[in-house]
Amino acid sequence: MYLEHFGLRALPFGITPDTSFYFDSPSHQEALNVLLVALRSGEGFLKVTGEVGTGKTLLCRRLLHVLDQEFVTAYIPDPFLTPTALRMALAEELGIKCARNLGQHALLKLITERLVEINATGKRVVLLLDEAQALPDDSLEALRLLTNLETEKDKLLLVVLFGQPELDERLAQKKFRQLRQRIIFSYALRPLSAEECSAYLQHRLAIAGSDGRELFDTRAYTSLTKASRGIPRLLNILGHKALMAGFGQGAGRITASQVHQAIADTEGATQLSRWRRPWTFNALSAFGTAATLAGVSLMLVGV
Repeated sequence: MYLEHFGLRALPFGITPDTSFYFDSPSHQEALNVLLVALRSGEGFLKVTGEVGTGKTLLCRRLLHVLDQEFVTAYIPDPFLTPTALRMALAEELGIKCARNLGQHALLKLITERLVEINATGKRVVLLLDEAQALPDDSLEALRLLTNLETEKDKLLLVVLFGQPELDERLAQKKFRQLRQRIIFSYALRPLSAEECSAYLQHRLAIAGSDGRELFDTRAYTSLTKASRGIPRLLNILGHKALMAGFGQGAGRITASQVHQAIADTEGATQLSRWRRPWTFNALSAFGTAATLAGVSLMLVGV
């Protein structure tokens, strides 16, 4: 692709959550600090919300890495589970081996015994659920009941919910008032500021192997910030497409022109009207142009 052209070792703007590219923005750092303080204090229920693409999953995985030595962690990335499946998933994360058709009373007893065993070692279990807005109602109630497990001094199970703002809307319902009252700390992730957007892009380029040269000019950064509204996932998508466009055109530096081609081709990006063109960027055409350029280069080398 464009790696060699721009002097990179890895794709800088992948959308798969990769903790090696973790950017410690003020919002993410504050959220991480809140979570660490609360968990070390033994608080039972914590909640982090944020719009789609603001980095909740990456924060969740970062927290898993930080907690690795202090707690026993259980991670459920897809919580669209029945209460039975939720308990079974927790049991699997705790290393409990049992028959799939085991009764719920017996399963809960095994989970309790395992939690007590871990607590006796001086550690506690932290259950992290990503996309928590997808939890069915009865599974939310089952989760609340799991946090009833405790010794005279400690909660045996700590829970962190990561979800979209819809999670707050669901928990605001009267039927969830008991669970809502147990949420000791909550934090809402915010989009990146203009300065943070530039720092975010430069950070990812540096991790990907950039030699320090400015691959995006000032107007390109401004356009990326406005079109993405500070949402990291959109920044990644737009940055990747802009690099593709620049590579296809043989450009050594990305300008607002390539960024606006990427914007025109991206669902969810804010369209900047004064930069509209009668054509739109297409990833396949960029690859075709790039292939043509590569072919010309090979011919020149042969000569």
